[in-house]
Amino acid sequence: MRVVDIIDKKKKNSELSKEEINFLLDGYLNGSVPDYQMSSFLMAVYFNNMTKEELAYFTLKMRDSGDTIYFDNLKLYLVDKHSTGGVGDKVTVVLGPILSALGMATTKLSGKGLGHTGGTIDKFESISNFKFSTTKEELVSIASKTGVGLMGYSENIVPLDKKIYGLRDVTATVDSIPLIASSIMSKKLAIQSDLIILDVKVGDGAFMKNIKDARELSRRMVEIGNSVGRKTIAVLTNMEEPLGYNIGNANEIIEGIEALKGNWSADLKEVVYEIVYLALKHKGEVTTFGEASSKIDKVIASGKALNILKEFIKLSGGNPNVIDDYKLLPTPKSVLDVTSNVEGFVTKIKAEEIGKAAMVIGAGRATKEDEVDHAVGIELKKKVGDKVEKGELIAKIYYNDAKNIESSKNMIIDAYVVGKEKQEVVKNILEVIE
Repeated sequence: MRVVDIIDKKKKNSELSKEEINFLLDGYLNGSVPDYQMSSFLMAVYFNNMTKEELAYFTLKMRDSGDTIYFDNLKLYLVDKHSTGGVGDKVTVVLGPILSALGMATTKLSGKGLGHTGGTIDKFESISNFKFSTTKEELVSIASKTGVGLMGYSENIVPLDKKIYGLRDVTATVDSIPLIASSIMSKKLAIQSDLIILDVKVGDGAFMKNIKDARELSRRMVEIGNSVGRKTIAVLTNMEEPLGYNIGNANEIIEGIEALKGNWSADLKEVVYEIVYLALKHKGEVTTFGEASSKIDKVIASGKALNILKEFIKLSGGNPNVIDDYKLLPTPKSVLDVTSNVEGFVTKIKAEEIGKAAMVIGAGRATKEDEVDHAVGIELKKKVGDKVEKGELIAKIYYNDAKNIESSKNMIIDAYVVGKEKQEVVKNILEVIE
């Protein structure tokens, strides 16, 4: 078997066998297949796609290139929620404790933020001394006590994905939908779960800018999961404006805690309730959204979900008193008010521009090596549909370094689109693909 023949076969849009995929990926991982040949193969995939069978096996080979995590003694319904990344996306902070309070468990690998999209690890690490599980033993121990099992990616989890992604990044194949789907699902399949729920963000602040591409990516990921025996659902959610009112790590932890106290932003609540409903439905506990909503309301009102988050923080080395005293979180030196130049109704808030405005003051990373300032961020004071007067406050910038503060301010002003007529607010749940 020769690699050049495998490339030629994919170039001619013929289906590869398991043996051919196995030969190619094993060779690339051990170094016998050079970058230039794998680059050629990736470009052939970019133009010719992959069949359902090819993609499923390709993904499993990626998964099996490293460690897999199983919870032999955790006898709970395990839910892995993954987000494709957005601005102000603090869903995991809220979701894990709610699922646990309802008798399920969250088991997932979480990442750090890059560019204008935030990462779950960065949010929790704004809590003093908080450390994510770095071993399977730590993960299992905390998950068994709290029902919340979150772990950072390690070098031993799907190492082949990291190697291939590095090549995709310099060969213009990052935006290949089958390769994106395989990359995401290889990591999802590396950790045990009964149900995978994919929160696929769509719009200005998302990687998928339009619903057509988001739908195709969702379909491929659902197809991979279900074809290898892992129940998988995709929820397409709106990212035309930031989710919630806060962007930035400590800010988003506060908003997440407030949600568990019952103080929700409408859009965050809509997304979280839908995901919990889908989990309860597939577990077999409810048949309607109303039933699920009632169950969620009860664990919020009783404080059960909030207490689970508190225990999770404690067991992860963080200060659990942050639940009641936000002064324990890192605080910025300065605050700048941003006011509107016009009057009317907010018709759009460009999510990506807001994300970039937060990134330039230190809330995000331009490169993987950049340090994040957990204290800084942006608080929106107006959302789409709100009335705004000229000179009225639309946002606050919390910052430590004034170097890029004017740029951040101008980005926020540019992000707010104000019109004369009030428009109907877009629903946050756009579509569910099962």
